[in-house]
Amino acid sequence: MSQSVDNLVTRRRVFYIPGYDPIHPRRYRELYRKESRTQAKISGYDIDLSAKPSGGAYGWHVAGRIDGVETHADFEVLVWSDIVRDSMDQRIFATYGQLVRTAWVYISTGALWRLMKLRKGPVIAALYPVLFLLLQLVVSLLAAYGLGALLAMVLPAWTAIAGLGIVPFLLGWFRKHDGKFFAYYLMHDYAYSAASRGANPPSLEARMTEFASSISQALQDDTDEVLVVGHSSGAHLAVSILADLIRSGQVASDGPRLSFLSLGQVVPMVSFLPDAQRLRADLKFLSACDDLTWVDVTAPGDGCAFALCDPVCVSGVAPAQKKWPLVLSAAFTQTLSPERWKELRWRFFRLHFQYLCAFDQVGEYDYFRITAGSLTLGDRYENRAPSKSRIETPVNKFTDTAV
Repeated sequence: MSQSVDNLVTRRRVFYIPGYDPIHPRRYRELYRKESRTQAKISGYDIDLSAKPSGGAYGWHVAGRIDGVETHADFEVLVWSDIVRDSMDQRIFATYGQLVRTAWVYISTGALWRLMKLRKGPVIAALYPVLFLLLQLVVSLLAAYGLGALLAMVLPAWTAIAGLGIVPFLLGWFRKHDGKFFAYYLMHDYAYSAASRGANPPSLEARMTEFASSISQALQDDTDEVLVVGHSSGAHLAVSILADLIRSGQVASDGPRLSFLSLGQVVPMVSFLPDAQRLRADLKFLSACDDLTWVDVTAPGDGCAFALCDPVCVSGVAPAQKKWPLVLSAAFTQTLSPERWKELRWRFFRLHFQYLCAFDQVGEYDYFRITAGSLTLGDRYENRAPSKSRIETPVNKFTDTAV
């Protein structure tokens, strides 16, 4: 992790690609503000966040003073929350139609059974909305039956089916309170990729082209490192965006260092689908590139991610000359104190965002040192061995990469 003074990072551009999230990007700015302050206090360094000049893409500016070096980073959130919101704009019974179609895609293609060979946590997370939405329907129907039976007793002319009118209201109540259950949210998430059997919808491809253009412009700037961070579903978007940039010759050897940090990735949920040839081709290409550093960080404690699963290898597309990603563990049980781990252990969605948060027993992974420190991603993890417990067994049935 050593680096000469001449190679220290003083200017960095950071592009953050969120997962399937309908929330305004200010959420990520405020999360960074809050958690960076906490981490700085724990680790003994300084980070100041300020607003970026008005206009242009959404982001913020960070000044970091870490290990005696001051580094300036400009953050930009690559927003696709509007696409997410549009895909979630479904009526209740249309969502149940999505449930049937999504379950059929994953079961009929054999993807579900193969995913279970990797990690059961994210598969359970995928099954949860199916089961919980069905439970909501059963509860609503039972309540309707009970109400109908009661009405039939009081008013003999009525039949038991008279209570069915309450079903839409009960299902509507569940949906109104989905902020507690996350059933509709997760159902829309998995349905989004399943609807096209792993291919990117045209609207998403168009947005990814815009993202690539923004990153390409940064690679022409007078900066030391361009760091792309892809979280959750944003990780597989970043894979394709970066593959496109490198293939098109937009990454110059004498330009800024290009780095890719994937966090809490769920790549197999897409790459295991039959029509994900584009993603599989990009995984294969990027894994052998000399033009970037790719570090993949997950943690077994994150039940929503395919923890320590090498996304290239398990997808069955690893080339002989593969060199990326470097698979590392955030090791939540070691980097969070017993008290903090006990507090977060069963908050699954919160743990899925822990990679972007402070650790009170800091290990090798520190999001704020990576994004605001003086080392490039490659220098920070130079000569670092991958996690010994990583999973590299290819279990994907669909390995074709023709597009």
